[in-house]
Amino acid sequence: MGDGPPSLWEWVGRNWDTGRVDSIRNLLTDHLTMSLVPILVSLVIALPLGLACVRFRWLYQPTSGLMNVIYALPSLPVFMLLISVTGLSQTTVIIPLTFYGMAVLIPAVVDGLNSVPDHVRQSAVAMGFTPLRRLLAVELPIAVPVVLAGLRVVAVSSISLVSVGALIGQGGLGGLFTRAYQNPFMPPVVVGIVLIVALALIADGLLVLAQRLLTPWVRARKGVAS
Repeated sequence: MGDGPPSLWEWVGRNWDTGRVDSIRNLLTDHLTMSLVPILVSLVIALPLGLACVRFRWLYQPTSGLMNVIYALPSLPVFMLLISVTGLSQTTVIIPLTFYGMAVLIPAVVDGLNSVPDHVRQSAVAMGFTPLRRLLAVELPIAVPVVLAGLRVVAVSSISLVSVGALIGQGGLGGLFTRAYQNPFMPPVVVGIVLIVALALIADGLLVLAQRLLTPWVRARKGVAS
C-alpha cells in the first residue's frame, strides 16, 4: 500500500525545497525572475520610445511595423537562435520576452498619450505648464489606464511564455512539464499549471490595484455618475 505513487500533496511536500536546482521552490523563483525582468525592462524602454513616436509622428509606423514582425516570431526558434550568443542562460529567455513586451507596450503608450483631449493640453499650456510638467502631471496620468491595460497583457503573456524556455533548460515552472513528459506522472503538470495561473492572476490583480491607486479620479467620476 505504501509502495504506490504518491498523492499530489505528498509529491509537493517531497519536491518543494529539496535543495536541488529543479525543486519547485527554485523553479518558481526562476520563473518569477524571467517573467518580471522582461515586464519591467519593456516598460522602461517602451515609455520613451512611445513618447518619441508621439512627438515625431513619422517614427511610429516603422517602429510599430518592426515590433509587429518581432511579435510574430515564434518564441522557441528565437530562444534557439540566441543560444549561440547568450548560451543556456535566463538571458536567452528574457531578451525575446522583453521585445514581445515592447511590441505591446509601445502602441499602448502611443494610444494612451493620443487619448489626452486637446482642450486638456491647451488648458495646461494656458496655466503655464512647461512641456515636461504637462507630460508628468497631465498627459501620463490620463494615459495610465491604456498603458496599464497593455501592461496587463504583457504580464500574463510573459508569465505564460517563460515555460516554453523549458525546452532549452531555462523555463522555470515549465521544467515541471518536461519532467512529466520524460517520466509520465500527473502531479508535476498539475502543480506547474496551478502555479503559472496563480502567478498570472496575482500579477493581473496587482496591476488592477495599481490602476485604481494611480487614477482615483476615475472611481470618483463613477461614484458621481451612479
